[in-house]
Amino acid sequence: MAKKVYTDYFFDEPAYNTHDGGYIPLVTPKVEPQPLAIPPLLKPDRQTDTDDYYTVTAQESETQFLPGKKTKTWGYNAGFLGQTIVFRNGKQTHIDLENKLPELTTFHWHGLNVPGPITDGGCHAPVYPGETNHIDFKVHQPAATTWLHAHPCPSTATQVWKGLATMVIIKDDVEDQLPLPRNYGVDDIPLVLQDREFHDDNQFDYRADYDPDGVQGHTALVNGTVNPYFDVTTQRVRLRILDGSNRREWRLHFNDDLEFAQVASDGGILPAPVYMTKVMMTCAERDEIVVDFGQYQPGDEVTLMTDDTPLCRFRIKSFVPDDTKLPEHLVDIPDETPTPDLPVRTITMDGMDDEVALDGKKFDMSRIDARQKVGDVAIWEIRNTNSTENGMVHPFHVHGTQFRVLARNDGPVYPNEHGLKDTVGVNPGETVRIKVKFELTGVYMYHCHIIEHEDGGMMAQIESYDPQHPQTYHLMDMDTLRNAFAKEQGIKPEDVWMHGM
Repeated sequence: MAKKVYTDYFFDEPAYNTHDGGYIPLVTPKVEPQPLAIPPLLKPDRQTDTDDYYTVTAQESETQFLPGKKTKTWGYNAGFLGQTIVFRNGKQTHIDLENKLPELTTFHWHGLNVPGPITDGGCHAPVYPGETNHIDFKVHQPAATTWLHAHPCPSTATQVWKGLATMVIIKDDVEDQLPLPRNYGVDDIPLVLQDREFHDDNQFDYRADYDPDGVQGHTALVNGTVNPYFDVTTQRVRLRILDGSNRREWRLHFNDDLEFAQVASDGGILPAPVYMTKVMMTCAERDEIVVDFGQYQPGDEVTLMTDDTPLCRFRIKSFVPDDTKLPEHLVDIPDETPTPDLPVRTITMDGMDDEVALDGKKFDMSRIDARQKVGDVAIWEIRNTNSTENGMVHPFHVHGTQFRVLARNDGPVYPNEHGLKDTVGVNPGETVRIKVKFELTGVYMYHCHIIEHEDGGMMAQIESYDPQHPQTYHLMDMDTLRNAFAKEQGIKPEDVWMHGM
């Protein structure tokens, strides 16, 4: 049976961000091509057979993006973005979270199934300047590409824009046995896709660029590299792609329509490879693809594009022929039956600009909007109430779980949505049905992952509870956060810029 190769982006074309009134097209700077930066792996402070110990430091720095002055940036154990963190399924993990920034931040483990709200690292878990918090958790989920980013509502967007985001890779015994490239930096390559605007002296100016529907910039960055290239020294290359942008969607393809296989999404390996020539990613999604460069000769070049803009040039070098083929089946994913008699949870993603909301309400970090018992398998229906004529795709993200996508408008899901997900793009006027289970107790946020939308109030929170062991949580409130930012900035609380809130 001939394999199916998909050649479209799946999402509704009228909802592409290219139609936004504030859309900013990408422009390739006239600078010499640069080697793609490969973030180093973060070295553990200590390791045993059962436990890993890390220190993750949020710090200020300067980064040379463009000729001229360096840009003031933030990063995790790095000048911009961060060092890649590797966890192993089943291991106890101990992390010191160190804040060397001039303001409070949080460390959100996007895609990790960890207790909430403190370990999860949303707005309820601030780490103040000069302080270090400690978290412990057991990694308990399949191999996947996840990430770490700041989440101090409502300053998440500002801090991510400055650079606080980095990739987190989970490994396990099942993925170890699959015929996938896994030599990090050689044939297993992280690609963090972002865009930025550079102002006078090459500096970021988030407030100047602010747009309540999401901040964008003219310059694409891949792992923080402008106009990058990568030298291909193996026939097969695995690309771990993260849409780490505040707003931008990426419609990815190669300049010659080279076919590739998607093998994983947010929560890990797909049940089967999905072959395609195009894929669209919404904010916070991760796609792992395997590219076979066997048809090229040394000296050839093939370019990864988004729409009509080149992102990264793959320069073909000599490599050993590799006839490895992907199997038709990759992994089994449990398909759990929904808990009987549970009502369907309906959620609406409403509005645009400053009017965004969830279920018609703005986020209140001291309010619990819903409750779901640990271990229950519930059906959620997520509806984007935007107009189909001029609305936006809203990427819906749930903290503390990986869900299954069941249907789009009672029809089939996209071909690459049959695995575990924590973020799903919802088209205007569309209802997406997902199946959600929390394995740990806690308070977790769910929201649009256009970061300015979540900061602007398109967010709510749910308590995952155990009726046998009820808990009380101390939740952050806006006044406490505002007063803290005011003290750090040396201004009155009423003068703190809290965009969107």
